[in-house]
Amino acid sequence: MTKFSIPALLAIFAASLAAAPTGGSTCDSLSKLSLPNVTINSAQSVAAGAFTPPPAPPGGFPVNAAQFKAVPEFCRVMATLTPSSDSDIKIEVWLPASGWNNDFQAIGNGGWNGTMGYGPLADGVKRGFATAGTDTGHVGGSASFAMGHPEKLTDFGYRAVHEMTVTSKALIQNFYGTAPRYSYWNGCSTGGRQGLKEAQKFPADFDGIVDGAPANFQTHLHVWSVWLAQQVNKTPDSLLSPEKLGVLHKAVLAACDAADGVKDGLINDPTKCHFDPKTIECKSGDSATCLMPAQVAAVQAIYAGPENAAGKKIFPSFEPGSEMGWSLLAGKQGNPVATDSFAYVVYKNPNWDWRTMNLESDVAAIEKSYGNLIDATDPNLKPFFGHKGKLLMYHGWSDMAIAPGNSINYYESVVKNLGGEKKAADDIRLFMVPGMGHCGGGDGPNDFDKMTAIQDWVEHGKAPEVLIASHSDKGTVDRTRPLCVYPKVAKYKGTGSIDDAANFTCALP
Repeated sequence: MTKFSIPALLAIFAASLAAAPTGGSTCDSLSKLSLPNVTINSAQSVAAGAFTPPPAPPGGFPVNAAQFKAVPEFCRVMATLTPSSDSDIKIEVWLPASGWNNDFQAIGNGGWNGTMGYGPLADGVKRGFATAGTDTGHVGGSASFAMGHPEKLTDFGYRAVHEMTVTSKALIQNFYGTAPRYSYWNGCSTGGRQGLKEAQKFPADFDGIVDGAPANFQTHLHVWSVWLAQQVNKTPDSLLSPEKLGVLHKAVLAACDAADGVKDGLINDPTKCHFDPKTIECKSGDSATCLMPAQVAAVQAIYAGPENAAGKKIFPSFEPGSEMGWSLLAGKQGNPVATDSFAYVVYKNPNWDWRTMNLESDVAAIEKSYGNLIDATDPNLKPFFGHKGKLLMYHGWSDMAIAPGNSINYYESVVKNLGGEKKAADDIRLFMVPGMGHCGGGDGPNDFDKMTAIQDWVEHGKAPEVLIASHSDKGTVDRTRPLCVYPKVAKYKGTGSIDDAANFTCALP
């Protein structure tokens, strides 16, 4: 018979308690759980700091293994959901072995997804959430999965997230012996679209939704994205090189940076910047300090955005100050996230030429093809708000992937549906972030605690008035700034460091 020391026995007892929360079941036993259209592939305890993420798939984002060292012990459940005969939805649910905050957090995706968000899963568990993610039913970041597979497109459109949410809550109930107290969504880009789709289609799934830079008008977003590439490829002289974009950006800042009373390399409210690119047009041949006439014409078109023959705006466009990121969409080739919509979903032709897109016929074609399935533009969120759901939106003014005006348009449509800003303020709030790129990064303060803000709002009725954002350089914070509830902006008080949030106040522009 094996003999154990008292400390060893105590350690074994503590581990057993962690693996089997009071009133719940062990992690291993979850593998035997029977749920409709769900196959539990694996349920295993992962020791603190022991998780090693799999290599990123082709086209996926690289994973920093070091960020998983601080993850506490958790139960990792891997499952396959099959709500249709052609569904193959992979999900992971990470359940803290101890220190659970009694809440559930689901994480969103980006682009066409096709991969698991291990970083956000880890972040959720670090904060004490039972956390779940999904690949939305396919592998890889292309839309090629959708051609000939309408059920898989439905899974990507909305079904995978809803089914993941239902399954996750059942696993939480079984593991902890109690349902989550509150349920939260946290997503940006495609994750923002997913969050709004949930609020519109399944309003009871979540109590609080953090929604960043949503791709919720995906059909028109992808039209705009292809249109941008067309503008800079009209002639050989139209293309904007990184050097030319640098010239443009420098001129924009010179014209508009100081308009808010602070010269800080940021444009606080780009809608107030009325820069004319003709002021930097080359007068006598090309040079490194000016734009050629064809480039000026492309810039003018880009700032204005696409309109149909009737003069109706199809989608907002880049704002002044975002120029250094334009190459993502306005480059030599059409961006594949957008062109895939037409190639694999609309025309089912992998060889579709993005140069042939027409603002009249192709807008109608993409709307008819999958607008009802993919777009999340319904302004009626009354059922979601009716059970005290809260929606916290944010968007970077320098977003290079989704025009920031799209978030403003949707926010204003919801506010109008609710009867005005005063009535809407208890339910929905939008924060616009100067100098922030797509979902983060950029020259402006872009790191802020969204989850604490939404938890305080949902659980304590404390609506966020200001979010304090920070900017870091090589790991050191070098600037903080308040983010204000739209349409308010941060205004300098007139004294003190412009890098300290305490020296700013929120006010209407």
